[in-house]
Amino acid sequence: MQKSDTSNRAATRRVRFGFCFMVALLVVVACRVVVVQGFDPESYASKAASKRTQVSVLASERGRILDMNGTVLAQSIVRYDIVGAPNVNTATDTFRRVNEDGSAAKVTRDEGLAELAELLDQPEPDVRESLTGDGQFAYLARSVDAGVERAIMKLAIPGVESRPVKKRSYPQGAVAGSIVGYTNDDGGAAGLELTLDDTLDGVDGERTYQIGADGIIIPTAPLQVTPATNGRSVKLTIDTDLQYTAQQAIENQVARLNADWANIIVVEAKTGKVRAMAETDSVDPNDPGGTAVSSRGVRSIQAALEPGSTDKAITAAAAIEEGLIAPESRLVVPPGYTVNGQFFKDSFEHGTEHRTFAGIIGASMNTGTVMVGEKLTKRQRYDYLRKFGIGEKTGIPLPGESAGLLAPPEYWDGRQEFAVLFGQGVSQTPLQTTMAFQAIANDGVLLKPQLIESYLDPDGTEHPVAADAGSRAVSESTARKTRDILESVVTAGGAKDIKVSGYRVGGKTGTAEAVADNGGGFDGYTASFVGMAPMDDPQYVVMVNVHRPQGDIYGISTAPVFNDVMNRVLTTFNVPPSTTPPVALPQEY
Repeated sequence: MQKSDTSNRAATRRVRFGFCFMVALLVVVACRVVVVQGFDPESYASKAASKRTQVSVLASERGRILDMNGTVLAQSIVRYDIVGAPNVNTATDTFRRVNEDGSAAKVTRDEGLAELAELLDQPEPDVRESLTGDGQFAYLARSVDAGVERAIMKLAIPGVESRPVKKRSYPQGAVAGSIVGYTNDDGGAAGLELTLDDTLDGVDGERTYQIGADGIIIPTAPLQVTPATNGRSVKLTIDTDLQYTAQQAIENQVARLNADWANIIVVEAKTGKVRAMAETDSVDPNDPGGTAVSSRGVRSIQAALEPGSTDKAITAAAAIEEGLIAPESRLVVPPGYTVNGQFFKDSFEHGTEHRTFAGIIGASMNTGTVMVGEKLTKRQRYDYLRKFGIGEKTGIPLPGESAGLLAPPEYWDGRQEFAVLFGQGVSQTPLQTTMAFQAIANDGVLLKPQLIESYLDPDGTEHPVAADAGSRAVSESTARKTRDILESVVTAGGAKDIKVSGYRVGGKTGTAEAVADNGGGFDGYTASFVGMAPMDDPQYVVMVNVHRPQGDIYGISTAPVFNDVMNRVLTTFNVPPSTTPPVALPQEY
């Protein structure tokens, strides 16, 4: 009996303990409910929603780069990677799909996989295998187009989503490739793609939705969409057809002369617009790795070279502007000339000659140029070089532009103060030299080179770039007299092989020593010609520059290339032929 009472008391204690435990548990749950629903319902609801919330990127489109006629040089192509979560898809036997009319349909996993395989153009077993298992990620397809991506997303298959991949395409390849540049995963990496990165780049949008515990999108949950903002497009002043012609011409010239590299620049004289800036070994932005790193930039604005005799045009303009000389002024030019202990001679042997100033420039005589140029003070020589844009960057929107090297006159040595008169002791880029001649062609007003014609908003609204007001280098009268000298170089001087049928042409040759790449002395030459046409009303300036050609440097002519390109320029832009007779100033007396 005693044993029975003891057992009853133990049972009673267990019942009481169990009852108390249940009561305590109910109290805890009740308190929790009160806290969740009464004191902080939004916080807990938010946490629950955040676990269900998914965000997918809506890719923005990078702006296009176009030539002056709207030809596409660079454009964005948005592709999509289709990815999946096998663990989600494997655990889904059926799922709901909301049709376009708002009705819901029940779809089996097998049906969904068959539809997906058809859109991906893949065998259904392969797609099934990729989406089967307990893995959390698998690539189903890479770089599908937008139409396929939209069709796949409409299937609403659990565990399947898309990820945008931005690709850049360059339909013209290496034509203007160094100017256009290219991109990498971080955005612009070279050329205009780099300098205009903030303009071209867009802002991605996003799509926010909620999924259930099974990974399926909840059709009744809120869907938030922030649209992507596309980048602005850029229209250049470049003419693609002309650029192609110039690149082909200069590639052929380099091959003929076995030169290191060469370039051609075409500038509109009255606006400063760059219509072509072509160079050899231009990078193909579709495959930048296929071009040597040293050739991926734009040498027209990065390579600082001694210009040689082309700078005699600046000396002539300065001396005329200061009233020190006239084109037909007469000088007796000796075989060699010594000033302040510095001896100068010409590239050809001659005795004492009776030359006009036009004849000195026409024969590209260093001696006569120094005889005239020494009448300018050192400060005047320096100031006129600066007035023509030498020694400072042009401001063209391309990376890595060089300012060249023009030391202040107080740092010139005894020879340099005279050598700068004929393009030695100073370095400048091909574009700087071209723009100096642009000023002479433009009645003495130096403009900044313009490479951007306009910007275009995503909706197509165009914003033209304002024209540069320019700065005056010399008077209109001086510019005209200097043009007469340059035309006489072609008609009566040393560049008689420069001919463009139907047009008056003027210009100046240049030959300079090329500084060795290691900086140790000189190891070759640079041959150039800068010309303008038509001389009765100059419209275009063309520069041809060939670096380190092989052979007799004084037997090398850039005339064939200049003639072909200038002819193409004048016909492309419908410039009327000359209607006045050419100027041929006397060279000797």
